[in-house]
Amino acid sequence: MSIAGGCHRAVERAAEAGCDCVQIFTKAPQQWPNPPRKTATQSDGLSTKNNNQWRAKELTDEDAERFKASLSELSIAHPIAHDSYLINLGSPDDELWQKSIDALVIELQRAAKLGIPYVVAHPGAYTTTSEKVGIRRIAKGLNEVHKQTRGIESQVLLENTAGQGSNLGWRFEHLAEIIDRARDPDRLGVCIDTCHAFAAGYAMETKKEYLATIRELDKTVGYKKVKAFHLNDSLKPFGSRVDRHAAIGKGEMGLEPFRHLLNDRRFRKVPMYMETPKGTNDKGVDLDVVNLRTLRKLVAK
Repeated sequence: MSIAGGCHRAVERAAEAGCDCVQIFTKAPQQWPNPPRKTATQSDGLSTKNNNQWRAKELTDEDAERFKASLSELSIAHPIAHDSYLINLGSPDDELWQKSIDALVIELQRAAKLGIPYVVAHPGAYTTTSEKVGIRRIAKGLNEVHKQTRGIESQVLLENTAGQGSNLGWRFEHLAEIIDRARDPDRLGVCIDTCHAFAAGYAMETKKEYLATIRELDKTVGYKKVKAFHLNDSLKPFGSRVDRHAAIGKGEMGLEPFRHLLNDRRFRKVPMYMETPKGTNDKGVDLDVVNLRTLRKLVAK
């Protein structure tokens, strides 16, 4: 949900749409957060020509209290945040890699201030190196993030990707190896995006296909590591490795994968968030409302 007007407004918008939970960006997703205050354990990493990009508004105590109060008053649970799209812990460029570490530290600090337990993050892209090097780079970056955020309860959830370009995380094995290489694996979880999984080649249409995909997830990452789902249909075909979200049941996936997931008792307590296209339908009804109704009709009584 949009935080235009303040983070608390995202909670209000979620309630208006009939949601039970809410995902936000704590700042603009295409914007670096403000530079972190240096501590004895932090390197600067910010003396670059791109310092003018660090311009996100600092969260105040009032911002945090209004957000928390809105969650309580409107009975919206499981708030979650998504990090900046600019962050790339897999980058071979040392300057961008360090800047990404600093930015993710701030994302966790901002989430903690708002009382948000998880920050969803795309693992990263290896660009000019290789999958093997990129995975090691991501794990090393996360180790540094964890070192700088000791005592902060908010945790990173690695999101599976569609696999565009050199983006890592499109195979469950990528996520598993990153977690295995981390010094603090208990501080990491996973967020599974249905569109990304479909585009990456994980079949879910039939019950047999869905169960096979979940078995693969459990064998690699472990299904108990899954702390959130993103429910999105795919505009692009199966195995395309192209990340384009569509309305629920209006894309290439259809409704069956969502039916299987929503009725899987293993995930009944795992919060699920829509990232479907915004706007209104031809009757003027908010698309979030339309998509939410579609999903709820799939839940077995």
